[in-house]
Amino acid sequence: MRSRSITAGIAGLMLVTMVSAGCAKKEDTSTATRAEQAAARAEDAARRAESAASRVEAAAQRAEAAAEKAERMFSKHLRK
Repeated sequence: MRSRSITAGIAGLMLVTMVSAGCAKKEDTSTATRAEQAAARAEDAARRAESAASRVEAAAQRAEAAAEKAERMFSKHLRK
């Protein structure tokens, strides 16, 4: 859940950056270009963070399944 809030924060920052780039004056094209680049980097970072969070969640599920399997094997072994 924490990673999703981080992703939401990055997406919000990206939105603010894009709005500010859209409201920039025509004279400030370099500032707008930098803002667009920053927005693109933020979007890429958000995608990478979401992907990493997905991989971590999958690994946690595999670890939990392995722990449950080990628990079952251990409890069966004690009964013999």
